[in-house]
Amino acid sequence: MLGAVNGNGNDASAHTIIRNPGESTHKQAGRKSSPAECETCKNRKYQDGSDENVSFKSPAHISPSAAGARVRGHEQEHVANAYKDAAQNNGKVISCNVSIHTAVCPECGRTYVSGGTTATQIKYYNEDNPYQKAMKSSDAAGKYRGMNLDAAF
Repeated sequence: MLGAVNGNGNDASAHTIIRNPGESTHKQAGRKSSPAECETCKNRKYQDGSDENVSFKSPAHISPSAAGARVRGHEQEHVANAYKDAAQNNGKVISCNVSIHTAVCPECGRTYVSGGTTATQIKYYNEDNPYQKAMKSSDAAGKYRGMNLDAAF
């Protein structure tokens, strides 16, 4: 809570600063502020840490009420990139898993979307891959040679 000081040094009427309009002004027990007054929620920024070409490469603020939709949309960009990569490189997307994370603000106690993670598995059918060629050559020499016998004379 911030109070304005008048000319004689006495406190004028105390008032609260609304930093997050539309949020509750009710302060929970044991918390420093209400969600409407929370400085932490007002200054929270989101940033992508991957090496993909997606949104949020530089830190940006998202309002707590819009964070869920924006984070889901961002993670969908990662999924779309996986399908695009698979299509361009003779591959197939085996699985995609998107997780949305939540946390509790230490200042006001509000539960908020804190980020997301996307995990994808892509199977590539690339015969030019030297590792794949070496594995096939090794398998042919050790595992499969001599396994089939044509006994017709």
